[in-house]
Amino acid sequence: MNNNSNIGVFDSGVGGTTVLKEILKVLPHENILYYGDSGNAPYGQKSTEEIQKLCCRILDFFIANNCKAVVVACNTATAAALDKLKNTYSIPIIGVISAGVKGALKVTKNNRINILATPFTVDSNAYIKELRKHFKSFKITQEGCPEFCPMIEIGWETHPDRYDILKSHISHLSQEADTLILGCTHYPIIKNDIERFFSGNIVDPARETALELYSLLRLNDLLNTSSKIGKVEFFVTGDKKLFKKIAEQFLEFEIKNIYQIDK
Repeated sequence: MNNNSNIGVFDSGVGGTTVLKEILKVLPHENILYYGDSGNAPYGQKSTEEIQKLCCRILDFFIANNCKAVVVACNTATAAALDKLKNTYSIPIIGVISAGVKGALKVTKNNRINILATPFTVDSNAYIKELRKHFKSFKITQEGCPEFCPMIEIGWETHPDRYDILKSHISHLSQEADTLILGCTHYPIIKNDIERFFSGNIVDPARETALELYSLLRLNDLLNTSSKIGKVEFFVTGDKKLFKKIAEQFLEFEIKNIYQIDK
């Protein structure tokens, strides 16, 4: 493992491309392997043990493919497996939940925060625990959204009832909150639609995650010093063509290096 080694980024599907997009802005010279585990999605309705097993399999893949650091670009996987991964593997690993909290702390004025996430992330109270590390007086309202990830993976725009479903979930949030954390990396893909029903601050953890990765690499003297733009490769366990279509729409560039792998 050296400065020229790869960075591994993974998610249960296409959602982690929201994090990848920011990483490419902050660290354009890094070589990145993106693992989209859409063949085993959604993670948000699995048990902790199931998610940890899947995450360890992905980490083994990254280790075998010369990765120097890993980004768990999935809130559910971060909540379920980040601590286990850090205790099992020796390379630097970061998640996305602490980044989401940092982003919310920067913008909230009244300490009332809403969170949209998968049912697993909501039930884990991972965001609440992280927020409580900073202040005890936060008022937090969480809403689990089991439909969102499958709908986004297939193609959000293809669902005629998407606005009704979205409005229903947002109606369960606090009307007093001035900040909403997008507690799933899929959700920034539909941020424009979320803004139809929530007018406050909307926090996407992706940017903070990319900055945290930069700091981590610099601290460990692992920044790629090449002047060349890095290579990005995609590995997908589900429908490769569908993943490519959805990911390209969000990333706004053509994906050339994409490979189908066993789930």
